[in-house]
Amino acid sequence: MRTLRELLVREGFEEVRTYLQSGNAVLSSDAAPDELGDTVRRAIASEFGLEIAVVVRSRDELADVVSGNPLGDVATDPKRYQVSFLSGELDEEVVRGLERLAVDGERLVASGRELYAWHPAGIARSRMWSAIASPRLPVASTARNWSTTTSLLELADT
Repeated sequence: MRTLRELLVREGFEEVRTYLQSGNAVLSSDAAPDELGDTVRRAIASEFGLEIAVVVRSRDELADVVSGNPLGDVATDPKRYQVSFLSGELDEEVVRGLERLAVDGERLVASGRELYAWHPAGIARSRMWSAIASPRLPVASTARNWSTTTSLLELADT
């Protein structure tokens, strides 16, 4: 993560902080979110040879994700509660298809460009999780468990 932090500083970003070994960075920039994501994606490709999607959220958007927590009453284990950050909203038919895969108390809520997914039995064997994490999803996505999501907001607020 030190190398990622150094790369982002070289790209001209300020107040760059990374979170554990998670691939998450919090930084300051005047760039528009799409421009910021493209810059970071190109820099990672150039520096590390990795072609990965970069999904950007502002501090306020991340705060809305946390405060809008639609499954807080049922998601009792933050490690089994995932938020997928999407590059765009999913069509209702795609969301319904994902919901149909839920078993054993799993729950899914689509809210704008986020999917909140509760996996009480874990994600390892979850068909719903496999579909959410699939590269066949029609938008770019990256998921974080609830602990990481709230920690990133705390990091953004420091």
